[in-house]
Amino acid sequence: QVHLVESGGGLVQAGGSLRLSCRTSGMNFKIARMAWYRQAPGKQRDLVANISADGSTNYSDSVKGRFTISRDWARATVYLEMNSLKLEDAGDYYCQTTWRSLNFWGRGTTVTVSS
Repeated sequence: QVHLVESGGGLVQAGGSLRLSCRTSGMNFKIARMAWYRQAPGKQRDLVANISADGSTNYSDSVKGRFTISRDWARATVYLEMNSLKLEDAGDYYCQTTWRSLNFWGRGTTVTVSS
């Protein structure tokens, strides 16, 4: 059974930083593509960043240059380092992966950005 557990959300002032973590289990983390999604209140869930097994990364235009996705193979954990946070970065952040043709999601962690 695949499990994804996010942590690290919280309240931060605009311009501040947070680091989200997603601990995985029940899958071969070394070959899985991992992704972070964000869902703001009343909006759809959108891709923020993903990282492939070879370490290649992709970012949404809205976070390029401010967010960094990384992975720790030994800890089977993926991170999202978020800097220069803006009000519009607020929302629920979800870790996601596809394993054996099934999509798996964590329960999410909430990021609140204050002005």
